[in-house]
Amino acid sequence: MANNDDPIAGISEGEDVSTALAQLMPRDLVFSMRFMGESQHLMQNHFQQFILQELAMAGITPETHPMLHAFAEKHALMLRDFVFSGVSLSRQFRVGEMEQLTGDMLIRVDVWDQLRSHVSMAERQFRTQLPDLPTILEAWKAPEAGGTVRR
Repeated sequence: MANNDDPIAGISEGEDVSTALAQLMPRDLVFSMRFMGESQHLMQNHFQQFILQELAMAGITPETHPMLHAFAEKHALMLRDFVFSGVSLSRQFRVGEMEQLTGDMLIRVDVWDQLRSHVSMAERQFRTQLPDLPTILEAWKAPEAGGTVRR
């Protein structure tokens, strides 16, 4: 049975989803590090060179595989993102910690305001797509009784 005071159970009638999320901020909102700019390029370049060197030792070179640089670039991006994501996840700060560190006691208000704004924007975007949805949703209809199933 759902407890009406528990935001996880759902949003009560008339309650704003942004407000419900704000109630969960102490537990669910975390701040993470993110490497940007030249750091991303440096890490990607490292992995691209690493991949090319490892493949060369296995006898796979640009001479034998003309598209090897594109392969290395794509995989270097994935390895870069894997490393940076792992580092970011290992260094998370809860909203209370961020408020203490920065001395900014309005972080939750700012986040709530952004949530509310983006939720409204997403809802408006969905409404603009409503005229096209009946056609798109035809594929989601229940099969007609006695009809054949297409495979």
